[in-house]
Amino acid sequence: MCKSVGSKYPSGIVLLIFLLISFAAKSQEKWITEINWVNLTDGLQLAEPEAPKKSVVNDSKLTILKIDARKFDFRFLTASEHGKQPRTADEWAKEFGMNIIVNAGMYNYNKTQSNKGYMKNFNHYNNPKKSSYYNAMLCMHPKDTAKLPFEIVDITCQDWEKVKTRYHSFCQGMRMISCEGVGMEFSKRPDQSCSMILMANDVNGNLYIVFTRSPYTHLEMIGFLKGLPLDIRTTVYLEGGPETSLYVNTGDTVIAKFGSYVSNTCDNDDNDHFRKMPNVIALKKK
Repeated sequence: MCKSVGSKYPSGIVLLIFLLISFAAKSQEKWITEINWVNLTDGLQLAEPEAPKKSVVNDSKLTILKIDARKFDFRFLTASEHGKQPRTADEWAKEFGMNIIVNAGMYNYNKTQSNKGYMKNFNHYNNPKKSSYYNAMLCMHPKDTAKLPFEIVDITCQDWEKVKTRYHSFCQGMRMISCEGVGMEFSKRPDQSCSMILMANDVNGNLYIVFTRSPYTHLEMIGFLKGLPLDIRTTVYLEGGPETSLYVNTGDTVIAKFGSYVSNTCDNDDNDHFRKMPNVIALKKK
């Protein structure tokens, strides 16, 4: 789990912050003009461009899934609601008949392994307390069935009191890019790098899942996303380090990817298996 919390940074790190922000700004110039998408199934495309900066380990690639949310059913699956047992990504997929599994945000190391932010699935509360630190909300099961079945909402742009009346299920997460396309500063531990997975949407309502095993800082990743020809908007960080998980099974194609690296705490590329997760986002083709 790649955390983004910490004490105030010393003045000596100001130059490093400046350099990272400068790199992020430079990366916002389109570093790739066209993405070569491969169709996996109706409503699901895959691309794996090489990042514009080489990482310290592994292949420096970004695995990007482009998803038409209207073609999928979405679920939050949690150990707190299903037998109190965490499962690996492939185990969640096989047990519940799902096509795509990713982490549903960072979680607490408590008895219930609840999400660090607010999380509910219909009448089941995984964590009833809304975090004042996280400003992205993953929303599914809209009460108005004409709406998209899954949306990423920036709750600094939309009134949470209104948003929470429009859906049945929510998962709160750490915002990386705002609804206006502005990257967060990440001034705490700006030099921390890790494998990571995140979700984003664009101005056209497309949904993206982005995974990298090669470690990058949050600011670097923001720069990479802003430099894609996609006009990325609200983006949420889901998980980092060896617990980072992406599993896809379309019948014809299986993708199984897991992270490893976290600078200073797990600075290696040795992880060779999925870790068990208590909370996941699950997608099933309609």
